[in-house]
Amino acid sequence: MSADMLHIDVGAYALGLLEEPDRRAFEAHLSACMACHEELGALRGLAQTLDGIGPIAEPADAMPVPPEPAAVSDLMRHRIGRQRRRRAARALAAAAAGVVLLGGALGAGFTLGADRDATPSPPARQDDGTAALLRDGRRTSATDAGTGVTGTVATQQKAWGSRIGMRLSRVRGPLECELVAVDERGDAHTVVGWSVPAKGYGLPGSPQPQLALQGGTALRPEEISRFEVRAIGEGRTLLTLPA
Repeated sequence: MSADMLHIDVGAYALGLLEEPDRRAFEAHLSACMACHEELGALRGLAQTLDGIGPIAEPADAMPVPPEPAAVSDLMRHRIGRQRRRRAARALAAAAAGVVLLGGALGAGFTLGADRDATPSPPARQDDGTAALLRDGRRTSATDAGTGVTGTVATQQKAWGSRIGMRLSRVRGPLECELVAVDERGDAHTVVGWSVPAKGYGLPGSPQPQLALQGGTALRPEEISRFEVRAIGEGRTLLTLPA
């Protein structure tokens, strides 16, 4: 509490109107402020006089007597001072909360920046069931002598048709390919499509030794006569596998 705020609490203190924290603060101020000490001495006599006067009955139709301007002024100054002190306390609390939030934000920003500078960790590998399908499904494998492409296809019957997994290697890129299931009439049904990077799969300098993926077709396993790996837009077959 500032000295200016304490100076205006003399009248409130004399009348016993100060709250406990404000009373203790004023008493500490009073020991070092002669002006407030003298003013309090003058006001204490008034307070004792008022304390000895009992309530005075007034006629029912009497108009209320306005308080003395000095008393009103003193009480208003005290009320304004208390409101200012409360606003200051709230502002300090808000500032402290802001510092805590800013510190947290700076910490998060530092962490994020460090993450960006660090070498990114590889994404967690998620098994979509292709490995299990290639292990447990009905498998067939083949290698094409002309293209050098080698692969394995596994088939699993489902209520809606056939679930098909494929493992492919020694494919040169860049290329766009598709796996088709050919039925007994010779009609091709696309199972899955993909793109081959420039370095291919399973070749010297390839980032991956093989490609594994899965797809599906409405054909039942017994309706499929063979599988073909085709180069899209080129009209050639890279690998043929029996069903």
